[in-house]
Amino acid sequence: MTLRTALTPEVAESSTRQEIQLACFRIGEEFYALDILRIREVIRPQKLTPVPRAPEFVEGVINLRGAVIPVVDLRKRFEAGRTNSSKTRVIICVLTGKLLGLIVDEVAEVRRYSRQEIQPAPQFLKGRGAEFFLGVCRRGDDLVMIVDLERILSSSEKIDLQQVELPSTGKGTGA
Repeated sequence: MTLRTALTPEVAESSTRQEIQLACFRIGEEFYALDILRIREVIRPQKLTPVPRAPEFVEGVINLRGAVIPVVDLRKRFEAGRTNSSKTRVIICVLTGKLLGLIVDEVAEVRRYSRQEIQPAPQFLKGRGAEFFLGVCRRGDDLVMIVDLERILSSSEKIDLQQVELPSTGKGTGA
């Protein structure tokens, strides 16, 4: 699969662009990136409300201007070590029409890349986590893995997150 064919519908129209803007962020010592067309905003961490029986990498939900948003810790998802930093941020992005928060250690910058600067994800990446990436590009001496937001969550995990988002009505089932 090429980078161009792996793009999501929101980004598909951008495939005709000669440049793509990527928000570069850090998890642990590694840099990753998302297409800025997928990002709604970047916020400081807020009070999280834990959700019982949520997947392990779901930290909880936040209330952002009246919207209840599930928050995924990418450190846990990518099995990276935990760090506490004043630079930690939550990237609010759109996944299948719903808002989702991603906890990252730091948002470094937004950079423009030409299509030629973006290479497909290395074929030797195998195993758990390899499917999370669309491609790779350079940021100075560092390599930046481009995250495939659609694959961060499996289909069943997306269904679980929809359950996480549903507010409790407080009513019994009558059983």
